[in-house]
Amino acid sequence: MISVLIPTFNEARNISDCIATVAGWADEIVVVDSGSSDATQELARRHGARIVLFEWNGRLPRKKNWALENVRWANEWVFILDADERIGSELAHEIQSVIKDPGIDGYFINRRFYFLERWIRHCGYYPSWNLRLFRHQMGRYEALTEGDVLCGDNEVHEHLILKGRTSHLHNDMIHLAYPDIFTWVEKHNRYSNWEARVEVGGVPGIAGAIGQTLAAKRRLRNWSRQLPCRPALRFFYSYVLKRGFLDGYPGYVLCRLLATYEMLSALKARELKTRSEMELGLLEKSEI
Repeated sequence: MISVLIPTFNEARNISDCIATVAGWADEIVVVDSGSSDATQELARRHGARIVLFEWNGRLPRKKNWALENVRWANEWVFILDADERIGSELAHEIQSVIKDPGIDGYFINRRFYFLERWIRHCGYYPSWNLRLFRHQMGRYEALTEGDVLCGDNEVHEHLILKGRTSHLHNDMIHLAYPDIFTWVEKHNRYSNWEARVEVGGVPGIAGAIGQTLAAKRRLRNWSRQLPCRPALRFFYSYVLKRGFLDGYPGYVLCRLLATYEMLSALKARELKTRSEMELGLLEKSEI
């Protein structure tokens, strides 16, 4: 059988529909909540979920790794689902079937990303493979940053590292990430803090452990950070090379926002480097 982990913070708008897509086939649903001030916990309980409170101490582990390590799971298999994601019936049936294979320890699942009520098929957003279904004792998320980098208590773009064999599922899940532009901007302003810290601190040499496709994307991302005119290049890459123009107006808006995200990440990285150099200079002066 399968346990579902849903990390939340103020997800009252999403949590009921999210749980409804797994309630019919998952025998355990655990919502790990960071002290939501809205009705997230009440709604989750009403729909049969178990609530586990998470209070971050500002260090590692973050929310999902903490949950994998500390929650008493009823099942060997755990499926990680964000509150803004949905599981269709075909994917649900496939999940229940594949866990019977004793030779596989984890499965990558593709996501359909919806933005401004449209499925974004291009812009570099599809396919979007994530390792979400796995034997919970064999997988943990990589740790790319330490401490509070002002991006929240949950893992941002870290990927799961599994000590076992993986495969891919055929059916997609739905990702209703950003119902409006405000939500996109608010989240990516925080995500750019994480991007800047990773750019300045570097990425540990374990990229191959996250799978060939994701490792290739990360190498491209690391290489792109060395280029000039990054916001303009990001727009060209997403809108032209990845054919974002085929996604109509939502694709155009998304590519413009991605260029803004690139600008924020680059400027914040430069700010961190400058601050670090100033602090190092003051330290050297104090030692003279």
